[in-house]
Amino acid sequence: MEEVVVVETDCRAELTRGHSYHSFSIKSSSESAQVSPITTSPPCGREEDGTNRRGQGGGGGGGGGELNPLDAWLPITESRNGNIFSVTFHLLCSGFGFQALLLPVAFATLGWAWGIICLSLAFTWQLYTIWLLVQLHESESGIRYSRFIHLAVTAFGPKLGKLLCMFPVLYLSGGTCVQLIIVGGYTMKLFFNTVCDAKIVTATECFLMFTCLAIVGAQSPNLNSIAKVSFVGTISAIVYCILISALSVAKGLSDISYDPPLVESNMDRFGGILNAMGIIFLAFRGHNVILEIQGTLPSSPKRPTYKPMWRGVTISYAVIVMCLLPLAVCGFWAYGNKVPSSIREILTAAAQFRGHKTLKCVLGLICILVVVNCLSSFQIYGMVVFDNLEMRYSIKKKKPCARWLRVIFRIFFGGFVFFIAVAFPFLISLAVLIGALAFPLTYAHPCMMWIAIKKPKPKGVMWCINTGLGCLGLCLSVVLVVAASWNIAQRGLKANFFRP
Repeated sequence: MEEVVVVETDCRAELTRGHSYHSFSIKSSSESAQVSPITTSPPCGREEDGTNRRGQGGGGGGGGGELNPLDAWLPITESRNGNIFSVTFHLLCSGFGFQALLLPVAFATLGWAWGIICLSLAFTWQLYTIWLLVQLHESESGIRYSRFIHLAVTAFGPKLGKLLCMFPVLYLSGGTCVQLIIVGGYTMKLFFNTVCDAKIVTATECFLMFTCLAIVGAQSPNLNSIAKVSFVGTISAIVYCILISALSVAKGLSDISYDPPLVESNMDRFGGILNAMGIIFLAFRGHNVILEIQGTLPSSPKRPTYKPMWRGVTISYAVIVMCLLPLAVCGFWAYGNKVPSSIREILTAAAQFRGHKTLKCVLGLICILVVVNCLSSFQIYGMVVFDNLEMRYSIKKKKPCARWLRVIFRIFFGGFVFFIAVAFPFLISLAVLIGALAFPLTYAHPCMMWIAIKKPKPKGVMWCINTGLGCLGLCLSVVLVVAASWNIAQRGLKANFFRP
């Protein structure tokens, strides 16, 4: 088979004919056909004229039109009318979520000092790798890499790029959607059982209800069109983090110990420490959609995308750290080493303080906010999968997907992830193990891609920093995989196949 790489140019000086064309570069490969649409911002010395014709230059977005229509047909880059507000909401909605609820569990093992140190290190490290990705989105020649896998292929080559990044990207998009169904479904079940006293509602039914809502919300045509959804998801995440933190403080202190939990051996203690570090480092997510979100911004020679994108990153991650740190500190302060170890238990414990149950409406509100945030995050991570499905169709048929076909793709994906969630409802228990396998995508690969593309001076400052962080990220990934496997072997795994 052959690998097809589509290179998209966007120089307005070449638009005198007023139409689009394909530029195909074909390379022999033993792999199946793969298309990498790469957008090129205009190297011309003047501003964009704002052409917005689908399939004829505009790419569906102001100031960022493509001569090649492929990007104009795909959900990620169909619209380039994004702004600092839309990217900020996308980053906030995709950047933190239900993983943050487990931070007190990590603090219970690490303690106050090491918990805060690890959280600070993880935040700084992942913020630096985001800065690298933002800088790499547009090359000096004007090429825009609006998908993570395309940047990886450019940096490492077709074979190595796919080998290193294909699984992490697929897991962090489709796998995250499966986890969102599981968490959202169990939260809906908690709502019905506790707030509505509807004990007969099963987890499978809740999974199905959540999936149906997610599929209905997934009918938006492109990533830029769900900015309002991301805004709602952002507000819901911020509010439930504040509520859980406040309820934890209101609980007060009673017979609380902050000493690490007792373990049988030093190996168990070491494995617990590494597992806690994994929870903290994996609490930050969204690197696999950074380039996609930046791809919704318009670009021109005088107004490159990295400036508004970095402002959005700065604002969003300032909000994220202001939510995560109080959540971790307040949760550990209130429960000590007896902090609940699952999201369901944390939500239930948050509804009790000073020996009295909180009003059902408060617990109901928290559950609703968690479900809304999960539904909103599903749209962002699902859009990466929709983009890949439509890309394969558009390359084969050389035309955009019809509206009815888009609906079928989204329904098919929703049904598939629902099946996985019902078949493997214990995947949340494997989150640290599988997340450790995808760990390099966040903490190592951006550093290595910077070296491969920017080619900094050997043994210079940037070369040493990125080489050190890249190697450390790979080593830490291996250690976390071993530690997570050890914990599973020691504690066992409740593999309730098809019994959520």
